[in-house]
Amino acid sequence: MKEQHKLKMVIDYEAGKIRAQRAAELLGISKRQFRRLVAAYRQRGIAALAHGNRGRVPANRIPEEVRQEILRLAKKTYQDYNDCHFTEELAEQPEPIVVSRSTLRRIRRTAGQGSPRKRRAAEHHGHRERYPQVGMLLQTDGSRHDWLEGRGPWLTLVGMIDDANSEIPGAVFREEEDAAGYFLVLEQVCLSKGMPQSIYADQHAIFHSPSQPSVEQELSGDLPRTQFGRLVDELGIQLIAARSPQAKGRIERLWGTLQDRLVKELRKAGASDLESANQVLATYLPKFNARFQVEAAQPGSAYVPWPAEHSPTNYFCFKYTRTVTNDNTISFNKHRLQIPPGPQRKSYAKARVNLHHYLDGSLAIFYQGQHLATFQPATSAPPRVGHFQPAIPTPPPPKPQPARLPKRPTQPWKPPADHPWKQYGLSLKGRKLG
Repeated sequence: MKEQHKLKMVIDYEAGKIRAQRAAELLGISKRQFRRLVAAYRQRGIAALAHGNRGRVPANRIPEEVRQEILRLAKKTYQDYNDCHFTEELAEQPEPIVVSRSTLRRIRRTAGQGSPRKRRAAEHHGHRERYPQVGMLLQTDGSRHDWLEGRGPWLTLVGMIDDANSEIPGAVFREEEDAAGYFLVLEQVCLSKGMPQSIYADQHAIFHSPSQPSVEQELSGDLPRTQFGRLVDELGIQLIAARSPQAKGRIERLWGTLQDRLVKELRKAGASDLESANQVLATYLPKFNARFQVEAAQPGSAYVPWPAEHSPTNYFCFKYTRTVTNDNTISFNKHRLQIPPGPQRKSYAKARVNLHHYLDGSLAIFYQGQHLATFQPATSAPPRVGHFQPAIPTPPPPKPQPARLPKRPTQPWKPPADHPWKQYGLSLKGRKLG
């Protein structure tokens, strides 16, 4: 259309219908450039008005062999990769292919290959600004998914994401979503980054107790708490309840990204069990953070460093209260734990003691801050903390039992027929036999 417009202006000028200055203004060029067009038209005709690059191959055009290699990889190895992820993978190959995402998208769409990810129509939700500084708010959740693509069992990825810069400070694979998984993730965060100011979680029973408080608890302010609620209270972390999945949309979108990208990392590493999946996850998180982490609005950090004088095992454990019975034992998970006599008192009957269940499966009993006993897991298999496998001490060898006397006969004794008593006609009680 531009060339046709040029042609009309040149023909009108040649016919004397328009002046050169006016024609140049209508074409958006200088008067000198318009006179060049007129001179070329007089010399070569209409062909002189065509653009000089028409029919030429662009200098930055992707070679045909590279285009075919991209289509081959897109149909085989990377058929379920989205355009952005596929572009990054091509650049990281031993023989890198560097193309832009828009170019790659155009090549795939021209070949009839659509996006592997199906998107639903967006719903209207109010926008919430990010927290300005890292460590002010962490969103946490668990994602149950076929992470191993059938090579192993279904796993649950438990993790946290910083609301300020989208960094993943901690994550771990678990067999299922349990309180121990959130304990492990929060321990990673506290020891590597520090203690955050608040945690944003859904209304799962792991975070908020479904028990209704009694009148005494409401008056005293000691409301029912879960083990995770007790932990964040001890650490001084505020626990905020989300009313809907959209309220914690940042971590919900994180699961969509990881279910697309982390699954392929697990596939390339050949992970087929829980242990190998956690190894791949540990090496992938730094790469993920470097790719998707953004700049926080304010510099600095709101994380509180972990105090060096505090032992993490005293916090990241399950804690219970038990009453000692008259035989100096307490019950735990259908087992009896014997408390040995201490240096200050021999019997702890009727005393209230604290029971700590550590993440390695061991148990410890405390009375008024004094350590009384430790019990190791009864089996060598890795404990599933949160399911409370029995952790009991090794039983002592059996004591030798004294020889038992022979039991008395159950039937009454009868004298034989030739007994002397019967010679005198007497019974066993000394009476005449009649």
